[in-house]
Amino acid sequence: MALSMHTNYASLVTQNTLNNTSNLLNTAMERLSTGFRVNSAADDAAGLQIATRLDAQTRGMSVAMRNSQDGISMMQTAEGAMDEMTNIVYRMNDLATQASNGAISDFDRDALDAEYQQLGGELTNIMGSTTFGGQSLLNGGGFAAGAVNFQIGTQATQQLSVDVSTEIGAINTAVAGIGDLQDAANSQTALTFLTGASGNEGLLKQIGDARSALGANINRLDHTITNLGNMVENVSAAKGRIVDADFAVESSSMTKNQMLMQAGTTVLSQTNQLPGMAMSLLR
Repeated sequence: MALSMHTNYASLVTQNTLNNTSNLLNTAMERLSTGFRVNSAADDAAGLQIATRLDAQTRGMSVAMRNSQDGISMMQTAEGAMDEMTNIVYRMNDLATQASNGAISDFDRDALDAEYQQLGGELTNIMGSTTFGGQSLLNGGGFAAGAVNFQIGTQATQQLSVDVSTEIGAINTAVAGIGDLQDAANSQTALTFLTGASGNEGLLKQIGDARSALGANINRLDHTITNLGNMVENVSAAKGRIVDADFAVESSSMTKNQMLMQAGTTVLSQTNQLPGMAMSLLR
């Protein structure tokens, strides 16, 4: 290009190169300072969209894990109460069996019946007082009221419905009529009420049915939590590959562009002296 006073082409080229190098250096320093490759939509529009969806999924699954853990705690509270009810029924069955024996007196039966009635009252108390977070579980609300839906996924349809209301309703009905041990006949009736005519029915079986249903759902939620944890791990890794900065690459880019900036600044100083060469021709 001709030697000109008005247009310093070499200086313009150098300035443009310096500007591009400065932008690259700023980008590398921003990524190193934040730790993210994508700091705005302009960095990677498609990647940001994908990462946003993955982040929403990860956050939702983390909450679903907490929901599942709360569900397990809620069911364990109910099942733990019925575990003690089972122990009470064992003792009531012992008392009814003893009261059915013709070798004991009426006074003995009165003593046996006194304990029997107190244990029956405790069954009623447990059904009415077992709560979780202020919510009654076994009488009037919670599992007694119908199906309880636990949100175990990120979509509206990903729910676990636990319905043991039929089993708990049967227990509530049975507990209201425990009978007494005032005589041998009543004691025999109490035995049938507690364990059935064959020994595998009655109130003991009704409590066992409810506990079995709760236990099955507790085991299911354990697997749900494990699966959600696996998905959170892999989805988080996928998001990280999109948005996380590679420090090795970015530090190398920063060093390279710092050197180019220094070289460009030196060259710009030299190109700015070219118009002065035109003045030398006029001497």
